[in-house]
Amino acid sequence: MTIRHLRIFIEVVTRGSMSAAASRLYISQPTVSQAIRELEEHYGVLLFNRLNRRLYITDAGKRLFSYAKDVVRQFDELEEKMLNTNKKEKIRIGSTMTVGECILSDIINIFSKKEPKIEVYSYMNNTQVIENKLLNSEIDIGIVEGEIKSPDLICIPEVKDYLVLICSTNHPFAKRKTIKLEELADESFAMREKGSGTRELFERYMSDNGLEIKIAFEGNSPEAIKKEVINNNNLAVISICLVEKEIKNSRIHVIESAEGAWDRYFSIVYHKDKVLTKGMKSLIEVVRNYKNVSTHKKNYSAGRLVK
Repeated sequence: MTIRHLRIFIEVVTRGSMSAAASRLYISQPTVSQAIRELEEHYGVLLFNRLNRRLYITDAGKRLFSYAKDVVRQFDELEEKMLNTNKKEKIRIGSTMTVGECILSDIINIFSKKEPKIEVYSYMNNTQVIENKLLNSEIDIGIVEGEIKSPDLICIPEVKDYLVLICSTNHPFAKRKTIKLEELADESFAMREKGSGTRELFERYMSDNGLEIKIAFEGNSPEAIKKEVINNNNLAVISICLVEKEIKNSRIHVIESAEGAWDRYFSIVYHKDKVLTKGMKSLIEVVRNYKNVSTHKKNYSAGRLVK
C-alpha cells in the first residue's frame, strides 16, 4: 500500500466512479481498478459494493476514507516542509468577508512588518467555504466570525465583535428609541448569502424567537448590503465595524440588541493535525494582540431592539 493507492482511492470516493477518478488523475481506468483491488487485498476488506455498474462505498471504505485523507494531507505537508526547508516560508490565510473588510488588511500589515521574510497569500469568502478549505488543506489558517462545525478544526476566539441592526436614517425606525422584536417580521431585509456566519447567527436568533425573515436582497458584499439599506429602505444585520463611515455621515441608523444576543468573536481556526509553523504561531500572536475593532457604543446614538 502506497500514498499513490490512497490518492486514487480518495478520488474514486470523491468523484463517485472509477472513470471519473481516472480522468481527474490522468491515468487509465484499469489502473484505477487495479489500485482499488490491491487496497482491498492488502486490508482484506471490500471497499465498494459494485451494483448495476455503480459504486457504493462500504463501512470499511468509509473508515479508510477518513484515515486516508489525514494520511495524504500529512504526507503532502511533510513533502512541502522538507522540500522547502531552505526556501522562503509561505502562509495561506483565509478570512470571512466581515473579517476581511474589518481587520484583515491591518493584521497582514502588522504581521508582514513582524515577519518580513514570510510570504503571505490571503483569500476571502464566507465561513462555510473557509471551513472547507481548511479541511482540504487549501489554506493554512483561518480568521472567521461564524460558527465552525467540524470537530477536526480548532477554533480559538480572539477579537471581540458584535452585530447591529441597521436602517436608513430615513426609515421610521430611525426616529424611535425602542423597536419591538415582533416588528421585524413586517420588514424587508438585505441578507448575506447562505454560508455566512453573520447570516447564520441572525437566522438562529430569529428562529429561536419564532420569527421569519422576509428577504428582499441576498449578496456577499457588505457594500451592496449597505446600499440596499440606504437606497431601498431594507433592514440588515451587520458587524459594527462595517458601518463606521455611514454612521459618521448620518446615512445609517443603528439599533442594538438590548440583551447583547449578537455579541461574538473573530476566531483563529486551523486543522487539529496541522503542524504549526513559525509563521502560523506568529500570526496567531498578532491576531491575539489586535484590539482595534471599533466599538462605537459610546460614540453614536442607537435605538434598542427589545422583546
